[in-house]
Amino acid sequence: MSAALEIRPFKPGDVEAVIELWKACQLVRPTNDPAKDIARKRNVRGDLLLVGLSEGRIVASAMVGYEGHRGWINYFAVSPLHRKRGVGRRMMEEAERRLRKEGCPKINLQVHSSNSEAVAFYKAIGFVQDDVLSFGKRLERDN
Repeated sequence: MSAALEIRPFKPGDVEAVIELWKACQLVRPTNDPAKDIARKRNVRGDLLLVGLSEGRIVASAMVGYEGHRGWINYFAVSPLHRKRGVGRRMMEEAERRLRKEGCPKINLQVHSSNSEAVAFYKAIGFVQDDVLSFGKRLERDN
C-alpha cells in the first residue's frame, strides 16, 4: 500500500520536526549536532534537503548531495510508523530524479552494518554493496 506523500525541499520551520524524525530513526550521533548539519546543508544546495509529508506531517527526509563525481544520500529517514508503505522508495526515487537532472552517474550512501532493516531496504531498491572501506575525519567538532 502506497502512502500519499508530498515531497518538497526543507523549509526553515521544519527544523524541529526533522530533528525529531532523525532521533526516532536513531540517526543522531553524539559527534554531530543535527541543527548544525541542517544549517550547513542549507548553505550548500539547500534545495537538495528533502522532506516527505503525509497528512501535513514530516515523516521522511533525504539529505542529497552532488559534487560533480558522485551523489550522496545522508540522513535518509522514514518514520518507523510509516515504513513498509512505499515512503522510502518514493523518497529515493525523488532523490534519484534530482541527481539525474544534475548529471550524476552514481549514488553513494553509508549505513551502519548493524542496521539490517536499512541494508535490506537499500538492496531491495537496487543498491549493491561496494568493496570499499569508509574513512572519516572530523574537521570541526560539533559538541
